[in-house]
Amino acid sequence: MRLIIAIVHERDKQKVSDALLQAGYQFTVVASTGGFLRDGNTTLLIGTENDSVDDVIGAIRQCCSSREEYVCQPPPDLLSGAGGIISPVKVNVGGAIVFVVDVEKFVRV
Repeated sequence: MRLIIAIVHERDKQKVSDALLQAGYQFTVVASTGGFLRDGNTTLLIGTENDSVDDVIGAIRQCCSSREEYVCQPPPDLLSGAGGIISPVKVNVGGAIVFVVDVEKFVRV
């Protein structure tokens, strides 16, 4: 058995959830925040058999695409109180980070 930990952008959460449910996978959703922009993410905990790992990752890959956005991130010296103009910066958002770990034991109580 494997545990798949998938961190997806908040905007992709519904598409990924629907695709996994439609394929018959069960999962737990945990709201999370992180990364450079402190943007909303969702962490999915998916338990599956070893031979289904590639199918789960494929479903996630189809629903999560990386995209470019412009954000106004203040320069570090502005955060310390100095004045300045904030310029938009192009960053990649979206996509997914997927970890696959072995499960030594699984018990439902």
